[in-house]
Amino acid sequence: MTDTSESTKERNREIAHNEEAKQVTGSVRVSTWAIAVAVMVGGILFTLGWLSLR
Repeated sequence: MTDTSESTKERNREIAHNEEAKQVTGSVRVSTWAIAVAVMVGGILFTLGWLSLR
């Protein structure tokens, strides 16, 4: 019974580790997209402001 319990605990630890890696990857991906969108919006607003002052 102890072997099964230890095996289950080890399996659960590995699953948790894999899920954590997936979550970190997803967070980085979302952050990258958010930064890219913010830069594009900022560029558009800067260009519109610059053109309106010309």
